[in-house]
Amino acid sequence: MGASLTPADIAAYRIFLDQLAEAAAEVTLPLFKRPLEVVNKGRKLDIDYDPVTEADQQAEKVIRQHINATYPTHNILGEEWGAETNCAADETPWTWVLDPIDGTRAYICGIPTWGTLVALNNGTQALVGMLDQPYLKERYIGTPNGSFLNGEKITCRPCTDLTQATVSTTDPTQFFATDKDVAAFNRVAGKARLVRNGYDCYAYAMVAAGFIDVVIESGLEAYDIQALIPIIEGAGGVVSDWRGESVLQGGQVVASATPELHQQVLSLLQG
Repeated sequence: MGASLTPADIAAYRIFLDQLAEAAAEVTLPLFKRPLEVVNKGRKLDIDYDPVTEADQQAEKVIRQHINATYPTHNILGEEWGAETNCAADETPWTWVLDPIDGTRAYICGIPTWGTLVALNNGTQALVGMLDQPYLKERYIGTPNGSFLNGEKITCRPCTDLTQATVSTTDPTQFFATDKDVAAFNRVAGKARLVRNGYDCYAYAMVAAGFIDVVIESGLEAYDIQALIPIIEGAGGVVSDWRGESVLQGGQVVASATPELHQQVLSLLQG
């Protein structure tokens, strides 16, 4: 399982995550809802468009600077600037996993469903995670001791029946890896009470806060999901791949409010 965290560790990391959020927001907020140059990084999934902005790149640089100054022996993996190895081979590979703006498409459209994602993993599991949405002034932090919105504890909704559930995905037309994955999502969505799409990382926060019950994605990277795992799990939910296994490295992802609901969704995803 790798190294775990003491209560003192958790308290220290929560303070540090607050510092990272504030530092990133100093970059992202002044550029949000402003004219902004957008660069296409190239092909992603089935479309030839993967946007990045100055805000993405500069926010990640700032986060990296703070991590290097405070935890110089920790590794870093970020969407914009890649992997950085600082840990000795015989040490626990503590790694910070960063997505400075998850939901860049929403960011450039002026829609506040993007977020700054930061996770810390021990090589086998993500132990703490943060989603900061500074425009809405909402900061979600997940830990082994629970999940919190602006310091107040949050929990998933106790939904155990898919026919009573709200289901979400970011984009059912472009963001699934294959047509087979789209069909699998549609099997779940077809049985749900309500389907609301297009919320990027913010949908996962809504699962943890008790407003959405299931999020299903495909083709994610490690930096897209690791910060969200502790937030969902700390609020009582479940996160796995579509086979019910670890999703630390991304891929097919499903997050559910309860174990019972999760099993129903997995059965439909698997056909």
